[in-house]
Amino acid sequence: MKVIGLMSGTSVDGIDAALVEIAGTTLDLRVELLAGATYPYPDAIRSQILAVCSGERLSLLELAALDDAIADCFAQAVQAIQVDRPLAVLVGSHGQTLYHRPTTDRAMGYSLQLGRGELIAAMTQIETIDNFRAADIAAGGQGAPLVPKPDAYLLGHPSEHRCVQNIGGIGNVTYLPPHNQPDWERQVCGWDTGPGNSLLDLAVTQLSQGKLTFDRDGAWAATGRSCKSLVQKWLEEDYFRAVPPKSTGRELFGAEYLQACLLDATAADLSAADLLATLTDFTASSIADSYRRFLPRLPDRVLLCGGGSRNLYLRQRLEHHLPHIAIETTDTAGLDGDYKEAIAFAVLAYWRKCGIPGNFPLATGAKQAVLLGDVHPVY
Repeated sequence: MKVIGLMSGTSVDGIDAALVEIAGTTLDLRVELLAGATYPYPDAIRSQILAVCSGERLSLLELAALDDAIADCFAQAVQAIQVDRPLAVLVGSHGQTLYHRPTTDRAMGYSLQLGRGELIAAMTQIETIDNFRAADIAAGGQGAPLVPKPDAYLLGHPSEHRCVQNIGGIGNVTYLPPHNQPDWERQVCGWDTGPGNSLLDLAVTQLSQGKLTFDRDGAWAATGRSCKSLVQKWLEEDYFRAVPPKSTGRELFGAEYLQACLLDATAADLSAADLLATLTDFTASSIADSYRRFLPRLPDRVLLCGGGSRNLYLRQRLEHHLPHIAIETTDTAGLDGDYKEAIAFAVLAYWRKCGIPGNFPLATGAKQAVLLGDVHPVY
């Protein structure tokens, strides 16, 4: 089956589209990437998304208009990725997260993704599946992370203990025990590790007065020096001590959190480069700290994906904090790291169509495995 996976994460860099051919089901799952591309949002839409994620209020009329605009961008991505290529019969769209409230002991979680699938289906005339998080939340889960099950069958290894670490706006990890272990599937776990690129991108935008939106290769941060005392202070955030399953987003690691970091940096007399070095080290430290706190054991290999995997300075800091562990990208395991998340949602849509549950309860905290996604057929 040819499927298109669509993903736009908390960095709001643009829409990642992956056209893939999928065969098999779980242990025999095979995925071939036929085409991958990233389609940037128009500046006005990206700015509005970031503003809303930072707390700007919208009327219902404005919310509906933004929902339609995002769906239109996703539909255009579907049409563009298929030009002069084989046509897909299914679309799996993550949508654009505007708000994520984790499940707690006192309240069921809530997660809002815009870019409604019924409009994508109508505009592209391709059956579309979206709203993947809702069913897991209804089953008592966090609704995140949802990539551990695709990761398990696409990136697992017969004898290695592996971690797949996505570094988007928010970081999330999947722990994969070796396939040769009994009941290995029941041991797969994952959670959001904390900030990925979210704080860095916000800081770069502010420090450059909007001329830059991210630190390419970590080159700016690499000219500074990390302040260890601030990294340790920021690691005292309650989220890092919370036991998985857990999830987070810009609601915590966003503009307000950055302002607190900026105040600390000013008090410590840090330069702009020092601040970026410290924020980068903070991201790497939060990942390594999370592994040591919550993994059953440290992995033999870490496979990176997402935009942060291309940040050379961030990768160096991660190697510093996780010595003696091989750190590579998912590319080395045969899965394009730039489109790994989009591929995962293509797989989740495919599983929904096949009637296969898409969540791992140990990763999300759901009471059971459930079918994920709302199906929007073409009429």
